[in-house]
Amino acid sequence: MKIWFDILTPKQVLFFEPMIKQLQKSNEVFCTARNYREVTELAKIRKMKLVFIGKHGGSLKADKLNASLNRTALLTSRIQQFKPDLTISFCSPEASRVSFGLGIRHIAFCDSPHAEAVMRLSIPLIQKLLIPWIIPKKEFAKYGINSKDIIQYKAIDASVIIRYNDYNISTVPKKKKNILIRLEEEHAAYMKKNRHSTLTIVQEIIKRFGNHSVMILPRYHDQIATLKRMVGNKAKILDQVMDSKTLLQETDIFVGSGGTMTAESALLGIPTISYNAVPNLVEKYLVRKKLAIRETNPKRIVSVIEKILISDNVHFRNNAKAAMDAMDDPVKKLGQIIKMKD
Repeated sequence: MKIWFDILTPKQVLFFEPMIKQLQKSNEVFCTARNYREVTELAKIRKMKLVFIGKHGGSLKADKLNASLNRTALLTSRIQQFKPDLTISFCSPEASRVSFGLGIRHIAFCDSPHAEAVMRLSIPLIQKLLIPWIIPKKEFAKYGINSKDIIQYKAIDASVIIRYNDYNISTVPKKKKNILIRLEEEHAAYMKKNRHSTLTIVQEIIKRFGNHSVMILPRYHDQIATLKRMVGNKAKILDQVMDSKTLLQETDIFVGSGGTMTAESALLGIPTISYNAVPNLVEKYLVRKKLAIRETNPKRIVSVIEKILISDNVHFRNNAKAAMDAMDDPVKKLGQIIKMKD
């Protein structure tokens, strides 16, 4: 069988990697991506063979539209040459349009029904949709897919990244802690601009915990430039793309926007704070299961960190282990769905 993967984000690089490796054993697999800073660099780190077609559209609507239209046209030509039997994506709008137009069966994963623009452009054209069990089917069915074509699996997507990577997280106590702050995905179509509040969080943490190692992981060049002007040498700005595994192995406290890296950190048992930049159902699950702490007020985030610093935090590790032990493997679920005839 010929299988086409379209990979758009750094999360998808890590999420699809074990599926690609498994399927390559007995199928011909072709992987495309778009030129997008974190995807391009992470693929190099992970030694993934991706063909880059088109680019990320940035933050402006017109630029997003033009980039998507151009990429769709470029993909059409390339996919006609490859002639896949199956497309797998994370609700890629371009992969959805091309697959529909060329009559290719399309299986997609998604945990982001809040990404309305992407959902409206992809969901109606997909044959099977695989989602975490914590998200009700109706959250996706409202975009135009029949509920019977939605398959739930008992896992959140970050668990796949953890399950197929060897982490070596040290539990040896140290006086100087590593506090990692992940900036939000502010160029996404679903993102409401709140850079001011996020930068205030960064400033408060640096001001209070200058005696510890504060690291900031931006996503875009403009975020890097803003941080360098604002922070200077008071914190370490990670201006090179890094594998989350490498970073989290050395992280003692994680402060994230509520996305994939927040979930990854939480499932590793690292004390995790979500400032919930994009409210979503996965983040709500993490908070409900006491895998992460939600706090949006900068000064209260500082207070939460202070409490974490004087605690043994064993409950984070215990809760994470219990959650991971109860989760299924979506990689195996995909194998089952591929074999389905309808």
